[in-house]
Amino acid sequence: MARVTVEDCLENVENRFKLVMISTQRARQLARGSRDALLPWENDKPTVMALREIAAGLVDKSVLDEPIEAPVRIRHEGEPGIAIEE
Repeated sequence: MARVTVEDCLENVENRFKLVMISTQRARQLARGSRDALLPWENDKPTVMALREIAAGLVDKSVLDEPIEAPVRIRHEGEPGIAIEE
């Protein structure tokens, strides 16, 4: 597992406060499954993956304009899924 430092991330983000906002948003997206990881998972938690992506220059402040929630998928009748009994 590669070590990620704040200094690595600050090469791609203008200040620490913006880094906190961007990494938080990206980690939430990853944790909730609304976006796929841009780097291979190396047994990292979403927070570490978010910082790795920022340090690699793959994620920038545009992530702040994206939704956090995972897209909702409607299951149609007859599709396999979990049966819910009432």
